[in-house]
Amino acid sequence: LQSWGSLFPWFGLDIGGTLVKLVYFEPKDITAEEEEEEVESLKSIRKYLTSNVAYGSTGIRDVHLELKDLTLCGRKGNLHFIRFPTHDMPAFIQMGRDKNFSSLHTVFCATGGGAYKFEQDFLTIGDLQLCKLDELDCLIKGILYIDSVGFNGRSQCYYFENPADSEKCQKLPFELKNPYPLLLVNIGSGVSILAVYSKDNYKRVTGTSLGGGTFFGLCCLLTGCTTFEEALEMASRGDSTKVDKLVRDIYGGDYERFGLPGWAVASSFGNMMSKEKREAVSKEDLARATLITITNNIGSIARMCALNENINQVVFVGNFLRINTIAMRLLAYALDYWSKGQLKALFSEHEGYFGAVGALLELLKIP
Repeated sequence: LQSWGSLFPWFGLDIGGTLVKLVYFEPKDITAEEEEEEVESLKSIRKYLTSNVAYGSTGIRDVHLELKDLTLCGRKGNLHFIRFPTHDMPAFIQMGRDKNFSSLHTVFCATGGGAYKFEQDFLTIGDLQLCKLDELDCLIKGILYIDSVGFNGRSQCYYFENPADSEKCQKLPFELKNPYPLLLVNIGSGVSILAVYSKDNYKRVTGTSLGGGTFFGLCCLLTGCTTFEEALEMASRGDSTKVDKLVRDIYGGDYERFGLPGWAVASSFGNMMSKEKREAVSKEDLARATLITITNNIGSIARMCALNENINQVVFVGNFLRINTIAMRLLAYALDYWSKGQLKALFSEHEGYFGAVGALLELLKIP
């Protein structure tokens, strides 16, 4: 008897608070016999997903992340990475209904809060059953798997050398040879921090509600921007020191006794109590200050957790880091600076997709 996991199509779904992440395995070794037996709806799904890079007005296939010539469960193929905003979930379920998904196989492996939130809609509208999976289990599983297969011959993990110096800053590959113990900081709408001691032994240490959703939400309020990309673009042109109060604004220089440099932020948004300074700032300055406030907070919580758990490898993942070099370099610099070189900030190419990959592995019952 074939398990439902071995029937195509193979999907993994991670329904987050802001974004839905979908991974799709496209088989490239289909025999003539299989092709003949393949039902129309399966062909049409494969064609639709692999021949488009955009779906509707908001779905995006991250072509640059595609993993080629992967062998999964004895089948050769490519792994595709697709994302769209969670508010478009009803349209996705409707598409599943229109493309007659339920005639193919009725179980979808899904993780993230939305697996619970949208379960009833999948059933009543799409006639699809969800197999709900724990998001942190999927996250760990996905990270370890993707790290083991690499990135089309390149390394999955990387770090920044000289992160504070825009001239000298370099992104360099990092081999995660001895991954344990590992501190995993997952920055989505909110933040979860996990201490990972082995593939089966990990715990959620803490989290913070001030995450990527906070950055984007505050930017929408403060600048009137409407997309994450626009918020980051504004932040890249702003000067946060016009918004924040620095140590030097209070001390006139460094606070030497406790090793606080003058450039350190003493009070995020602290200058905004002054009417004059409020009138002098631009929307770009506000976007930059918001980005730095959120990133610094995450970095400082991560540092405390690493210290408490006695872990020196910190891996930052999650879609807050997508196209967000400013935040990555800031995390890299802050961790290195405040730990006096003891902590290394690591990043991953498939930053936001690990939960969806973990869900796919569960579908295929890959341990």
